[in-house]
Amino acid sequence: MELPLDPAQYGMVLVIMGGLLSISILADVIAARTAVPRISLLVLVGVVVAAIQQWGLGQPAGPLTTLAEPLIQLALVMVAFLLGGEFTWDRLRTLGPVVGIFSLTVVLASGTAVGLGLWLLGFPVILAVALAAISVATDPAAVSETIHELRAGNTRVGRLLLSTVAVDDGWGIIVFGLAMAFLGWHASGDGLQALLEALWELGGAVALGVIVGIPAAWLTGRLEAGEPTLVEALALILLLAGGAALLNVSELLSAMIAGAIVANLASHHTRSFNEIDYLKWPFLVFFFVLAGASLDLNMLGSALGITGAYILLRILGRYLGGLLGARAVAGRQGALPSGIGMALTPQAGVAMGMALLAGERFPEFSATLMAVVVGSTVFFEATGPWLVRRTLRNNAMTDNNKE
Repeated sequence: MELPLDPAQYGMVLVIMGGLLSISILADVIAARTAVPRISLLVLVGVVVAAIQQWGLGQPAGPLTTLAEPLIQLALVMVAFLLGGEFTWDRLRTLGPVVGIFSLTVVLASGTAVGLGLWLLGFPVILAVALAAISVATDPAAVSETIHELRAGNTRVGRLLLSTVAVDDGWGIIVFGLAMAFLGWHASGDGLQALLEALWELGGAVALGVIVGIPAAWLTGRLEAGEPTLVEALALILLLAGGAALLNVSELLSAMIAGAIVANLASHHTRSFNEIDYLKWPFLVFFFVLAGASLDLNMLGSALGITGAYILLRILGRYLGGLLGARAVAGRQGALPSGIGMALTPQAGVAMGMALLAGERFPEFSATLMAVVVGSTVFFEATGPWLVRRTLRNNAMTDNNKE
């Protein structure tokens, strides 16, 4: 059996992987000493790679194809699996109906504002619906780190925001799966066939998550912590990523279902989640850099209008969602600041992952989707923490005035 690459090629691949991980250490140092988020730095590294590849070497746009797809898929499956682990019965009971109502209101308002707004502005339905689904994802790390930095985790608004970002990306994965199924049906000339494919993509993802999740819940964590547990965690991720690719189902949804099943049924341990959490950062480094490297720099000018529209509509959707959500839970939660939705604007990995998956599904729109999401992610990662601080400080001033 022949190797797919000659020694010079795979040697260069290994050097590039080592170089990217080394750059991530430098990005961590810069992020620790400045206000620039490390995710933005890694994406910008990818953009530099794209510039060298496209303008310096004259190669076509696109990520380093030898590296990109498997690493991106594994990173996304890890993130989705860990998200599923947040959906335990005990956690959901603790969060209560207030968080469910508030977060769902924000998700629906945000997605509706972006999707309807882009469609009314004349952009294609596929772009409008895909970006609407992508817009509902939030970067929980940026929100939670800012809240803890201000020591606002025990405040009423701080607790609600922390609980909301814990489940927000879960809603996002479900909305994205439904949106991709709808677009598959919309883009197909055969309505019945497209409907069956859409049902398979969602139902098959649930089935794969159950088929992998139930045995994993019973089998994993039976050995001592350490190397065996690491092997168990890797086996789970590879089975989910490979199974989703072979069956052509949603890898995000199947991984989230499996994570939720393991979290709820494997009461004897949580070590698989811990091992995956330790493993995920190197894969996320590759993911963010390769996402930036996927950018078609020649599309930046033509995508400027839709990027600006997406940013403004997402901000509007977050604001309206927070306003409506605050009113919906006012009877149980009490008065909340009208601008609370603005604290949910940070956007990062899950959104870029969704853009990459949507681009694979609809390659004619891939360049535009990546230009919009990469540009908006850098914007929201830079401005999002400031909006979180502003919301919390305004709430603190309001509470003090009431006293």
